[in-house]
Amino acid sequence: MTEPVDPDVELADARQRQELRRSHYRVLAVIAAGGALGTGARYAAALVWPTPAGAFPWTTLGVNTLGCLVIGVFLVTLTEAWAAPAWLRPFFATGVLGGFTTFSTYCVDIERLVSTGRAGAALSYLVATVVAALAAVTAGAWITRLILAAATRRKARRTR
Repeated sequence: MTEPVDPDVELADARQRQELRRSHYRVLAVIAAGGALGTGARYAAALVWPTPAGAFPWTTLGVNTLGCLVIGVFLVTLTEAWAAPAWLRPFFATGVLGGFTTFSTYCVDIERLVSTGRAGAALSYLVATVVAALAAVTAGAWITRLILAAATRRKARRTR
């Protein structure tokens, strides 16, 4: 690699390499903290709404859809309306929501449905999750942009 990862860091300078290493550890720490919160919330959802063996995994579908909706709202808000601290995006988007949404469980659920002879339900679940996740993130982003635009228009009317 001929260019440094961060153009402000001169990799030949030992002090700057050390600073870059420390910043990576801080980012990993906030992601891990957020991930612990997100996985705890996902586990709580599974306890509150357990999926019986061989049943359609509505809880996992709901958790993944909700997480995608929230990430659509959050990232539009973060990138278009709010100057947040640098640690917030990795903490919440990658950590909390990455831990909350559970696409590994999604794959296990598909395998369980297939192994119990419910291939049709597995295929439905496979498609429904992808469609619901994409629709949720798109709706979250779209609705947030509409709300932000309406707020901007109201603010402009008040200043006239």
